[in-house]
Amino acid sequence: MPILKNAKKALRASERKRVINRQVKTRVKTFTDKVLKTRAAADVPAAYSAIDKAAKKNLIHRNKAARLKKKVAQAVAASK
Repeated sequence: MPILKNAKKALRASERKRVINRQVKTRVKTFTDKVLKTRAAADVPAAYSAIDKAAKKNLIHRNKAARLKKKVAQAVAASK
């Protein structure tokens, strides 16, 4: 456990950030899985939005975001 005051504060801040980051990553996975399973074009904008927000916050790399968006687009295109 941290001893110094600033280390305690950093621990609290990192815990808050961890919770938020986990929520964002889970949202990305949920929306992409939903599109990949249902292959519905109506779900694509929500998936793109979640992916872009995660990339903007540097939770996922921009190249990974591009790969995920491509994967979603290909899944929808293959169903048509």
